[in-house]
Amino acid sequence: MKDFKRDVVALGTCNMDFIMKVPRFIGAEDEADVQLLLESPGGSAANFALGTSMLGLKTGIMAHVGNDHFGSLITQNFQMEGVDTERLVSLDEKTGMGFIAVDPKGERSIYTFMGANAQFMVHPEDVSYIESSRILHITGVYVEVLEEASNHANTLSLNPGTLLSYYGWNILKKVIKKSDVLFLNRKELELLTGKGLDEGAQFLLDEGVPLVVLTCGKDGAAAYTGEDSIKVPTKKVEAVDTTGAGDAFAAGFISSWIKNQGLEECLKKGNQIASQCIQRLGG
Repeated sequence: MKDFKRDVVALGTCNMDFIMKVPRFIGAEDEADVQLLLESPGGSAANFALGTSMLGLKTGIMAHVGNDHFGSLITQNFQMEGVDTERLVSLDEKTGMGFIAVDPKGERSIYTFMGANAQFMVHPEDVSYIESSRILHITGVYVEVLEEASNHANTLSLNPGTLLSYYGWNILKKVIKKSDVLFLNRKELELLTGKGLDEGAQFLLDEGVPLVVLTCGKDGAAAYTGEDSIKVPTKKVEAVDTTGAGDAFAAGFISSWIKNQGLEECLKKGNQIASQCIQRLGG
C-alpha cells in the first residue's frame, strides 16, 4: 500500500470572513443595525481543512491568500491548528473576503470577494502535493482548476458548492464522474440534476458516481450507493449561524470514511460536527 504524506488535502477558497449578526435581512434603500461583528478565517476549503485537522487527520491546504495582514492571520491560524501550509501561497493581491449577514434564525446572506483566490492555477508543485496525499477534497474553485486538479487525485472528494453547481450537469459531468464521494445539499442537487433527493441521487449513481452524500439541514443527511441508501436524522439544536455547516459535515464524514467506518457512522459523525458548527458564529 502506498505511503501517503497526508491523509487529505483541501483545495479551494481561503477568506477572512466578516460575520454580522443582524435583526433582519434588508433590501434596497433600507438600513439595519449590526448587532455583533466577528472577524474570522473562513472559506470552504479552509473550513474543511481546519475541521479534518482538528479531527486528527494529517491535513494540507492548497489555496492562495494575499501578502497582507489577513493572509498572515489565516496562515498563522492554519499552523496553530496543525494544517500543513506548504502550498498555501501568498500573492501581491488582497486576501479573499466574505461578508456574511446572519439573521435571528441562523440563516445567512453572503457577499464574497475572491481576491487572491481568483489567481489560483495548478502548478507542478501542486500536482506533486496532490499525488502524495491520500484524498483530495475540492470545494469552491473555478471549473478550469477543478478539471486540472481532479486529474491527479488518488481519491477525489468533491463538494462543488452552489456557484459551481450553477454550471449544470453538462459542463460538470466529466469531473463529477471522477469523484469517489460527492457532497451536495438540496439546492446543489437540483441545480445539477433538475431532480429531487432520491431521484437526483439515483441519476448520479446511474452516471457512475459511486457514493453520493446529501445534506438536508435540520433533516439530517443521506448516503446513496449502487447497493443501498442510508438516511440519518440529526439532533435538533438552535442554529446560531449556518455558515460552514456543509464544510463541517464533510470534514466529519471524511474523518470516519477514511477509517473505513460504515456509512451510517460517517453520516452520524458528519451530523455531529455540523451541529457543533451551527451553534456558534463563524465557519
